Amino acid sequence: MNLEIFTIKILMVTRRLKLKFEIMKHKTNVAVAIFLVVLMAGIMLISCDKDNDAPIQLGYTNIFIRPNSTEFIQLNTVGGWVYLTGGILSRGILVYRLSTDEFKAYERTPTYKPDSCCVYSPEEKCAKVIVEESGIIVKDTCSGSRYLILDGSIVEGPAKYSLLQYRTNYDGDILHIYN
Repeated sequence: MNLEIFTIKILMVTRRLKLKFEIMKHKTNVAVAIFLVVLMAGIMLISCDKDNDAPIQLGYTNIFIRPNSTEFIQLNTVGGWVYLTGGILSRGILVYRLSTDEFKAYERTPTYKPDSCCVYSPEEKCAKVIVEESGIIVKDTCSGSRYLILDGSIVEGPAKYSLLQYRTNYDGDILHIYN
């Protein structure tokens, strides 16, 4: 009879251990689930906090020019550039000839605090980007930020965004600049 009682006690202890293990397993699963939810929420908050767009609003732009004409003689050769008048919200467009059949077109409104000079110094014209004498660097007239004319990327801050680029399409005669 003692053996029978002993066996029953062992079975009861085994069941209790199984139950405790199941409870611990469940608690672990809940803890892991909570951790994953908190981690995902943190990632979403961090990614939502980033502003991926430059603080510039552009109106409709749809321009056609003949870059090989005498009117745009500066664009007749690779490395040439010219300023064009842009749309209503634009401070102008910088067009650069990257190769014989490829052009880049950038908004002249700087991406770093575009209206800062307009606000603090209204007697001066609002900030624009201009091509430096080197012909390779574009400079913000207000903040001093510098950009590479080849792709609009930042060379020197405080700007955090590259120059805003327009789309271009060149058929060998007419250059279409649009957004």
